[in-house]
Amino acid sequence: MNNPVAFNLSYANEQEENNTIMNTKHYIDLYDHFDDMDLDERGDPRHPRNDPRKSPSRDEKFLKAQDDSRGSFNFTYQAARFESGWLLNSLGGFYEHQWISDVLRKVRGGKEASVYLCRPGAQVDAPLAAAKVYRPRMLRNLKQDHIYREGRVDLGADGKRLVKDADVHAVAKRTAYGEEVRHQSWIAYEFATMNALYAAGADIPRPYEMANNAILMGYVGDVGVSAPALSEISLERDEARVLFERVLHNIDIMLDNRCVHGDLSAYNILYWEGDIALIDFPQVVNPLENRNAYAILQRDVARVCEYFDRQGVPSHPARLASSLWTKHGYAVAQEVHPRLLDAEDPRDRKLWKKQHPA
Repeated sequence: MNNPVAFNLSYANEQEENNTIMNTKHYIDLYDHFDDMDLDERGDPRHPRNDPRKSPSRDEKFLKAQDDSRGSFNFTYQAARFESGWLLNSLGGFYEHQWISDVLRKVRGGKEASVYLCRPGAQVDAPLAAAKVYRPRMLRNLKQDHIYREGRVDLGADGKRLVKDADVHAVAKRTAYGEEVRHQSWIAYEFATMNALYAAGADIPRPYEMANNAILMGYVGDVGVSAPALSEISLERDEARVLFERVLHNIDIMLDNRCVHGDLSAYNILYWEGDIALIDFPQVVNPLENRNAYAILQRDVARVCEYFDRQGVPSHPARLASSLWTKHGYAVAQEVHPRLLDAEDPRDRKLWKKQHPA
């Protein structure tokens, strides 16, 4: 049998290193007290329920309650074996740092990510939280992602621009390591975008923290029912008109912060108790850096208008997109920066000559 005193000393030292409020001597005295109580109970044969082979002792229960390592993370959600390991790897850091205390259920699944309802930890001042967990890289559909990545700065796990030449070259060459770095950059870019838009007053879930494969954010809905997407509901005309204006207001905020959503539609706008929340921002493009930005904005606006037209709110998508775009000083016939052009591409050479006639 392991020496409980040695174990308790090890645990106390670990807690001191983690800056807990109790000092080592306090822990040793407290655990010695529990040890004495447990020995007294085990010495009484009339109480077999205290047999350590049948039930955990009080100090074991106490220690388990203090253990916040990912190894002790047993969540409520009954996940399949593969999914369970995936969640532990993706959300274990949130648990260790007290961002979440439990995973309650899956809210929705998708091609690129799944969202889980979580019970927050001490770091989150809200009754519920949502964890967006990206699917393993080999299962994600990143076709045509170069359209959105044009002009984008690759970010590292710390959310800062990649500076190591080895990382930059690995991404450019699309090596196995480079693909992992690129996957992390995709997530970091979404988190950075959410922070900027939330600070600007956009109607989006509050971003809390980012991990290597997940983003923790505010949850829209209640414990029993998550907020549906607009695509799942019908609106009364008066309410639809108000929400349509609200969506346009959010597009305006995004453009003011040099963002075009890139995949905006009724599928990526949540509705809850009369309010909306825009979600899913990994493919955001910068209007100043991406030559496809205006075309992407036109598509976003057209998709939004299509939904609201079915709700009895007619509009002119092309006119709206042009108005929103030019309001922020972007030219409809925007000049493309030379570094975005490929000298070997005839179309790019033609565009350059058009922008700079002799």
